[in-house]
Amino acid sequence: MHLPRTFALLLAAAALAACQNPAHRSGAAATAIPEPVADVRPTKLEKHGHVRVDDYYWLRDREDPEVIAYLEAENAYTDAVMADTEELQQELYDEMIARLVQDDASVPYEEDGWWYYTRFVEGGEYPLYCRKPSYDSDEEMVLLDGNALAQGHTYFAIDETQVSPDDRLLAYSVDTVGRRKYDIHFRAIRTRQLVPDVIPETTGNMVWGDEGRTLYYSKQDPDTLRAYQIWKHVMGTDVAKDELVFQEDDDTFRCFVTKTKSKRFILIVSSHSTTTEWRFLDTQAPEEGFHVLWPRRKGLRYGVEHFGDHFYVWSNDGAPNGKLVRVPIDSYATAKPEVVVAHRDDALLEDFEVFEKYLVLSERVDGLQGVRIVPWDGSPEHSITFDEPTYSVNTTDNHSFATTTLRFVYTSLTTPRSTYDYDMASHERVLRKQDEVLGGFDPANYASERRWAVARDGTRVPISIVYRKGLVRDGSAPLLLYAYGSYGSSTDAYFSSARLSLLDRGFVYAIAHVRGGREMGERWYDQGKLFHKKNTFTDFVDCAEFLVSERFTSPEHLYALGGSAGGLLMGAILNMRPDLFNGVIAAVPFVDVVTTMLDDTIPLTTFEYDEWGNPNEPAYYDYMLSYSPYDQVEAKAYPNLLVTTGLHDSQVQYWEPAKWVAKLRAKRTNDAELLLETNMDAGHGGASGRFQRYQEVALEYAFLLDLEGIEK
Repeated sequence: MHLPRTFALLLAAAALAACQNPAHRSGAAATAIPEPVADVRPTKLEKHGHVRVDDYYWLRDREDPEVIAYLEAENAYTDAVMADTEELQQELYDEMIARLVQDDASVPYEEDGWWYYTRFVEGGEYPLYCRKPSYDSDEEMVLLDGNALAQGHTYFAIDETQVSPDDRLLAYSVDTVGRRKYDIHFRAIRTRQLVPDVIPETTGNMVWGDEGRTLYYSKQDPDTLRAYQIWKHVMGTDVAKDELVFQEDDDTFRCFVTKTKSKRFILIVSSHSTTTEWRFLDTQAPEEGFHVLWPRRKGLRYGVEHFGDHFYVWSNDGAPNGKLVRVPIDSYATAKPEVVVAHRDDALLEDFEVFEKYLVLSERVDGLQGVRIVPWDGSPEHSITFDEPTYSVNTTDNHSFATTTLRFVYTSLTTPRSTYDYDMASHERVLRKQDEVLGGFDPANYASERRWAVARDGTRVPISIVYRKGLVRDGSAPLLLYAYGSYGSSTDAYFSSARLSLLDRGFVYAIAHVRGGREMGERWYDQGKLFHKKNTFTDFVDCAEFLVSERFTSPEHLYALGGSAGGLLMGAILNMRPDLFNGVIAAVPFVDVVTTMLDDTIPLTTFEYDEWGNPNEPAYYDYMLSYSPYDQVEAKAYPNLLVTTGLHDSQVQYWEPAKWVAKLRAKRTNDAELLLETNMDAGHGGASGRFQRYQEVALEYAFLLDLEGIEK
């Protein structure tokens, strides 16, 4: 059976009828959709001698009124099916909001003699960007009021804010659509008056030149949204006369601009998933232009920082887990790099911070993050230790060289986000702020564990688990299993006050640290991409089976969650083991893998050939087709499914989940819940407001709780 274009209107009528006569979701509302009629115009997609017929290709046209009608009809149907959970959704939303400090503020950090922070006003969806002359000062200067700027917009997001070196101007980038096209505006700091210069449709990325009159910024290709140009704007001049500084012509790379911590060098990085190339401009000699530090070489990734007379460079050259080297600035092209931190097989070097007296290394050992302090004078090094079994720690906002204080943020599944200042000389740790959770939250009521599942090929896969104490492990508890597993992005344990709404209702929450991230080092990433991508999916299934075998849950109470590339994971495991899960939530899911990766006119395609493979090559085409969730939909019973997307999503186009849901409706052999919710005003990140996003979380949680028969 196929879903016709004209069926969108029938679907809308059915959904509205269900809304007027709501029934329990397992009853009339769930079966209100009329039988589809096979009268569409199928699109034939031919490649490498294969012919695929796509009955829902027409959904790609977001300007087509029938497409919009279809998406709105699906939204109406979701509303109808979820009508009996409206009170529960409101209850969830209210309790999530009640845990938040309305007038919360971030911890101030120092830069150029000012202390910067953001804060919220009661009821405000967006932050105020502020600064003051000292940490304890009450003399606040509001640089931007996000709530005032957002007025009149259904979507609003500020990407970057940059104060000019002469402290006269604030540059900030704004997106009011959700498609990540940012206009750059300028405001006089002292008068708060807008400056006439406006730079339209940028990536939002920018840095000031040293004199405060020029701004370097990046722009994307208008069709593919690939960031490929760096421009220079001179304040007070016509934007149309801005100078193109650099263009990245290789369509598998993108570029952005940044600055060293010393602020002496402006840097342009061209990046690919496996290769990078850096250019630098010495602001003490800007007439010399940009120079390439090390020419690009396939597989060579490196990152640049400046301190003293050297460039400090993180590099994977002969060091898959990373090493730190340095080269003299005046002989960078010819000098042999000096090894500062050698490669280790048992530790992933993720990042580094340079201070006047200390080198700080962010490392990952056995899947857990750590921070190592190395004095430059040869004194004994030491590490900052943490007691919980699973956690996340990251250095942040360290803008000054001449300090012994390191700022880092720590969180875990049971510990709210905690900002520390750490004295690297005395080893004293000062808690500057721990996010307050209102409503009587007590971390002693919850327990976290780190367990290891054994994958089918013998690989040990870590799992982070949290639950409310008193859990009886007899298989009866509902469990939500999350994973991402792509791009080498590691998923670390973190606290969520919203998640308490599940834990307090008896849910267990778990993170499967599957291959495709870098939790266990570079090999962990290599084993979860290209021709090894299926390891990501089988790891997740094996983790789920482990949790069932350990009686944390059972298939009748097991749920899965993933978004974006994690949504691809959700689609794959649905096709592989639909019997293992009672329900799945797939957020902005990348499910139409082959068709998308064959279309180099849409965002991200060419940039991601080294992640998924290039389907223009027959071997990759066949492998990707073998797991592409949309292409592998079959006539079988699927578990309950909630799919979310955004009309303006520039990363995973809305039509992927829309097509997937349509095909599932036509192919599946059962009548489990199948819901598509499209945010018609947002993109990949969903709703932009501080409180608005909790409405989306409340919908997801209500979906899970209702399947469990939990009404309150």
